Amino acid sequence: MESYFLFSSGELRRKDNVVRMTALDGRFKVLKIEVMRDLYLFGKASMNTDCLNYLAQSKIPVHFFNHYGFYTGTFYPKEANVSGNLLIRQVEHYTDFEKRLNIAQEFIQGACYNILKNLKYYRQRGKELDKAINEIQALEKMISRTVTIEELMGIEGNIHRVYYGTWTTIINQEVDFEKRVKRPPDNVVNTLISFLNSLVYTTCLSEIYVSQLNPTISYLHSAGERRFSLSLDIAEIFKPLLTDRIIFSLLNRKVITEKDFSKDSNYFYLKDKGKRKVLEMYNSTLDETVRHKDLKRNVSYRKMMRLECYKLIKHLLGEREYQALRKWW
Repeated sequence: MESYFLFSSGELRRKDNVVRMTALDGRFKVLKIEVMRDLYLFGKASMNTDCLNYLAQSKIPVHFFNHYGFYTGTFYPKEANVSGNLLIRQVEHYTDFEKRLNIAQEFIQGACYNILKNLKYYRQRGKELDKAINEIQALEKMISRTVTIEELMGIEGNIHRVYYGTWTTIINQEVDFEKRVKRPPDNVVNTLISFLNSLVYTTCLSEIYVSQLNPTISYLHSAGERRFSLSLDIAEIFKPLLTDRIIFSLLNRKVITEKDFSKDSNYFYLKDKGKRKVLEMYNSTLDETVRHKDLKRNVSYRKMMRLECYKLIKHLLGEREYQALRKWW
């Protein structure tokens, strides 16, 4: 199965048993439904209900991005894998505060562990990161002591503040990056973080779709804050492994430079050429495999996202306590 990324503008229509993208110049591209996992639209595409119905029947989520490459929303087909029992357990674990906090703490424990893994990797390569590692390890010990979600989010924010403070040490290019700025991203690094985080978020959402989990019921993020907030929860674990690692690689290898960005008013955005470079590395990283210590076979990063959903389901059903992914390789 493949993810399709469309940059050209035009019209999407169903043509027999395929979806056809016809560009403004009349050229067209055939999208094979039978091998499509999900669809990412970066250009201006129009489509009719016949096309949307066909995508929905084929259970294909469509993720939309605006001209600047910022994620704007997802067409989420009617869920095919539904379980009333699991939905009840999801809600129970949200409304029972202690149960919710335990799951939320585990998301942050996993994310923090993976952040430290990144820092220790670069320390081995001669970067002076001892001070930051010690600070984050001290914050890590406080995660299990938190008594509210707000306090937990505060710890998570402090971990990221210290972590982002190391990036100018890790990145070999001279970059202007002091802190995370989201709306709008104001420099090269913040733009890459926003773009890649949205890809991780949408990939998690596509994997949640094929599980029986309801994406609107989350534990770290408020269920009413974003529509698909469970995807935000699971993405926290994978951002250090995907977003951060890819940014370090893109910049340290000089695959991406300031020439791949444009500045509009007071913020930066990726040009199409830059987006393609990022997507190419993102897809190749998603397909990388590692030997799974429990399954005793190779699994990809994408597969690990789905496994994370299954682990959460087992926890909710009382079969096995959830432990977030910690990089072991």
